[in-house]
Amino acid sequence: MNTATNTQYDERHGGPYDRGNADSHYEREYNPHYFTGATQSSPKVELKDMTSYEIVAYTAGYNNK
Repeated sequence: MNTATNTQYDERHGGPYDRGNADSHYEREYNPHYFTGATQSSPKVELKDMTSYEIVAYTAGYNNK
């Protein structure tokens, strides 16, 4: 949950919020993406194929420090 906006995101492993949070934690560059299932073992969805909501969720995870 983003406590600043009280918005709740799906935090499943591999999802947009989770990937943003992991990228930030490991000090990787901002690069919106997610996996349709488990990380690295399911298809990867790139920025060009993401919805606005998915990009917002990735960004929220990335900014949640």
